[in-house]
Amino acid sequence: MYVGTLELDVLLGDVRSLKEKRSLVRPVVAELRRRFDVAAAEAGHLDLHRRALIGVACVAPDAGHAVEVLERCERLVAARPELELLSARQRMLGPDDE
Repeated sequence: MYVGTLELDVLLGDVRSLKEKRSLVRPVVAELRRRFDVAAAEAGHLDLHRRALIGVACVAPDAGHAVEVLERCERLVAARPELELLSARQRMLGPDDE
């Protein structure tokens, strides 16, 4: 079993309140969950209006499948016109890790 995680640091456009921020981030998180069957949540920069950290995790029988799913998640977020993807970081935990 492999567990893959992805941290997506995004910059939001002209957002002036946390309420506006949530209205942009929530649909992205929901789409990641629905399209790729992953766990996803806003996981950081919670008090900043124009930044968000989206965390994604998946469990797969092999590392290649987990990497493929996470890369598709990253491409989906990068393609959203209302977001600017600043950085993406993947991590993998496998059977040989403690």
